[in-house]
Amino acid sequence: MRISRRQFVAASLATTAYPRAWASNITPPRPSGATPSPRQLEWHTLETYAFLHFTVNTFTDKEWGYGDEDPNVFNPTAFDPDAIVRDLKAGGMKAVILTCKHHDGFCLWPTKTTEHCIRNSRWRDGKGDVVREIYQAARRAGLQFGVYVSPWDRSNPRYATPDYLPLYREQVRELLTSYGPIFEVWFDGANGGDGFYGGAREKRKIDPAHYYEWDKTFALIRQLQPNAIIFCPGGDIRWVGNEKGIAGDPCWATYGLPNQKAQDEHASDGGSKEELMTGIRLGPVWRPAECDVSIRPGWFWHEKENSAVKTPDQLIDLYFDSVGRGASFLLNVPPNRKGLLEPTDAQSLSAFHQKLQQIFARNLALTAKFQPSNIRGTDLRFGPLNLIDSDRTTYWATDDSVTTPSLTMDLGSPQPVAIIRLREAIQLGQRIGAFALDTWQFDTWHESATGTSIGSCRLIRLPQPVTTSQLRLRITNSPTSIALSELSLF
Repeated sequence: MRISRRQFVAASLATTAYPRAWASNITPPRPSGATPSPRQLEWHTLETYAFLHFTVNTFTDKEWGYGDEDPNVFNPTAFDPDAIVRDLKAGGMKAVILTCKHHDGFCLWPTKTTEHCIRNSRWRDGKGDVVREIYQAARRAGLQFGVYVSPWDRSNPRYATPDYLPLYREQVRELLTSYGPIFEVWFDGANGGDGFYGGAREKRKIDPAHYYEWDKTFALIRQLQPNAIIFCPGGDIRWVGNEKGIAGDPCWATYGLPNQKAQDEHASDGGSKEELMTGIRLGPVWRPAECDVSIRPGWFWHEKENSAVKTPDQLIDLYFDSVGRGASFLLNVPPNRKGLLEPTDAQSLSAFHQKLQQIFARNLALTAKFQPSNIRGTDLRFGPLNLIDSDRTTYWATDDSVTTPSLTMDLGSPQPVAIIRLREAIQLGQRIGAFALDTWQFDTWHESATGTSIGSCRLIRLPQPVTTSQLRLRITNSPTSIALSELSLF
């Protein structure tokens, strides 16, 4: 929540524990370790966005299509992209990623690369384009749009041969040049297996690390959509290692080698999955985690799952376990055969967003007095008021020699505190390694919570709300000076 000018002035007057000086000769902290690119910084601000799994599987009641479907099976009788996007926005989603092509190979746009596509369906008399309609609806609603393009194609006879790769990159090219700005390009890790393959009906295996020539596809995306985030091994963001929507604790935004092989990132052994969940502290590249999960047991709509939709409280828990650990929350909400979101799904999503708004409605930090143990160069540009200005680019920073500072917040009177939100100024790297939160109770300090990674967002839910008049943040481990952009209390 952005504070008003009056609130900021009041907080400024209340904060009298350090010198009020503007020292132009005091330089900002230098970046430490891996840092995010501009497109990654923008992606971090989204936090919650939606997946739309929608294709022939919706009508065949399958999760993975075989690739031999009659295109005419795709026929959403009441398709309303504006209604879909309206429900997503009511649920707090800031962007939407559509499965433009799933493993069955059926394309939701009138591609020139295959006959297994929407132009050969009866829907809209073969003149429809689901990608365009969802894209336009998203833009009208102020949501960003992304594309999922499965590299595995169980329909195409060329799959697993070198001839398939130019065709696949042409599909990517069509999607990136036919609509408008794309915020994310999503490549699934499912690769090779049995399929129709133009009538061969056989099993085909590929080496996912080398077969797809990812360097050429990445270069194409950088050329056509330079601001797009790439979800893929070696891309801008990483899979979190599960499809439960849960990040590790800790969950570092930094990771291993930039050219790590696909089979290493998606290996089934516990060690690699653990690294995907937790990241690698002080790793050489910035590759934060994305947590994907479906609001239903399956990824596509199935009528039998209408009674198994996740509740608002379950979605709240997933939010804290993903966004609250510095990752993003990619929630799948699949359209039904009408081409709409199921009412139970939309209702749960809306209630989830309303609960979030209630949780974060009142920030107790806005009227607190701050007592930092150190301010960089005693320069107000790096003072603690930056913690409450709702600007992720400003921050409280310390002198280079001060790596374990503390900051006390005086709330004026006893207040119930249940949730603490922390953010680092990640444009300078993920610097803090550990922290503790103390509350003032019975005339002494009590340690109420500890943690490790902070990064773009860290949400601490206390086991029980604590009524306190003061809260103290202690940085207990950092290899360098700190740069904290937010400390909020709810």
